Amino acid sequence: MLRWTRSWRLPLRGLGPCSLSFCRVPVAPSSSARSGAEPRSVRLSYKLLDGEAARPALVFLHGLFGSKTNFSSIAKALAQQTGRRVLTVDARNHGDSPHSPDVSYEAMSQDLQNLLPQLGLVPCVLIGHSMGGKTAMLLALQRPELVERLIAVDISPVQTTPSSNFPSYMAAMRAVDIPDGVPRSSARKLADEQLSTVIQDLAERQFLLTNLVEAGGRFVWRVNLEALAQHLDKIMAFPPRQESYPGPTLFLLGGNSKYVLPSHHAEIRRLFPRAQMQTVPHAGHWVHADCPQDFVAAIRGFLA
Repeated sequence: MLRWTRSWRLPLRGLGPCSLSFCRVPVAPSSSARSGAEPRSVRLSYKLLDGEAARPALVFLHGLFGSKTNFSSIAKALAQQTGRRVLTVDARNHGDSPHSPDVSYEAMSQDLQNLLPQLGLVPCVLIGHSMGGKTAMLLALQRPELVERLIAVDISPVQTTPSSNFPSYMAAMRAVDIPDGVPRSSARKLADEQLSTVIQDLAERQFLLTNLVEAGGRFVWRVNLEALAQHLDKIMAFPPRQESYPGPTLFLLGGNSKYVLPSHHAEIRRLFPRAQMQTVPHAGHWVHADCPQDFVAAIRGFLA
């Protein structure tokens, strides 16, 4: 029987009135001005499914605009099938985790360096998608003793170069205008109609709309659009590293995605000498959403 062992969520109460594109949630101080200093960590929101403490836990990190709920069904399936503890985490500026002006991968890695030992989950199997994959790779390179093995889902340790729609997504989200007092069902429909003028793909709109929440009687975006838009270049990049990660590593790719290119392979091999690659044939960039059964099977195969 699965049970929740620990859960921490940042409450939405007390947010107060704010515009749809920006909301005053608790904000962590910036550490970016302190050159060479360790990034200031924030207290992340997470959910942990119980399992065998003797085996390394599975830790899932979501991508840009995502949240820990992206992996809810995957986490439950893997907890049931493997008997392991499974942790899903909201990155800073996402989900129920605090907002911070520091969106660097160093800061996101530091958040996990604090959280994982506190929960007794090291070393762990670290599984990150897209932005979460870059965070996972950096953490493994910085603190290999915390990571028993690594899975990077459809992302490389290089500058992300596909024709990214993220800037236009952010502009569309910030332009959404929902009057006060509109019921939840109508608010979501209004937001969807306004987003559809820029974002034609229904699945992409539905994914973005998971970030629309009610707070203080108004609808707000729970992601920190202000900081993410200002520092999108940092999220698209990857911090330069000299050291390598010696543990087993799987790069799990979507067959219809162009995020991981042959030109990236040399850098992948340099930083992750034990890397292997596996492709899920009919999946796009969101491998876990497009082909969840194949995604789970690939993870179980890598654990075997």
